[in-house]
Amino acid sequence: MTFDDLRRLNFREAGNWPLLPKVVVLGFIFVAIVALGGLFDWRDQLETFDRVQGDENKLKEEYASKKARAVNLELYVQQLKEIEQSFGALLKQLPNKSEMDALLTDINQAGLGRGLQFELFKPATQERMADFYAELPINVKVTGSYHDMGAFASDVAQLPRIVTLNDLSIVNDKGTLTMDAVAKTFRYLDEDEVAKQKRQAKDAKSKGKK
Repeated sequence: MTFDDLRRLNFREAGNWPLLPKVVVLGFIFVAIVALGGLFDWRDQLETFDRVQGDENKLKEEYASKKARAVNLELYVQQLKEIEQSFGALLKQLPNKSEMDALLTDINQAGLGRGLQFELFKPATQERMADFYAELPINVKVTGSYHDMGAFASDVAQLPRIVTLNDLSIVNDKGTLTMDAVAKTFRYLDEDEVAKQKRQAKDAKSKGKK
């Protein structure tokens, strides 16, 4: 079939065309259908496939992360137990309400036992509250020798309860030292006090949002 034969073909008489032109036209129609199908139908399916594939990758990453945590779960549990034991040991160094008076007496006796003279020993009237403990500052002013002053500081550090000396100021007057300091001791809060602290923190947070 020549090019002139193709030019003389009439689409209205397509049923009478020779086989070759029919195959060529049907081939073009098939390609057009596939192209239009890809444009209007398969494109959405491909986008959905890409999205699902992305979700699959995220799920795989989450699975790998959770699997790693599960493998190390026993190690985490052991570490938590060790932390709880350490925290419990530290908590035992904080007196409760009923033991505070005895602790204040121990601090006073530590100074007197080293021959120091107390010119001031004044616990604050108001404790400073934290999450699970309360801090009580004590204004202290003592006089004595350098050796006795150092021994007093060492005795305070070795008390079974936590006591710190802060804001130290020492004046030397002809060999006699006068020390001004703030001794801070701490006690743990009981359940009612902890609950009260949480309520106050919650109320403060609520007011901050308004």
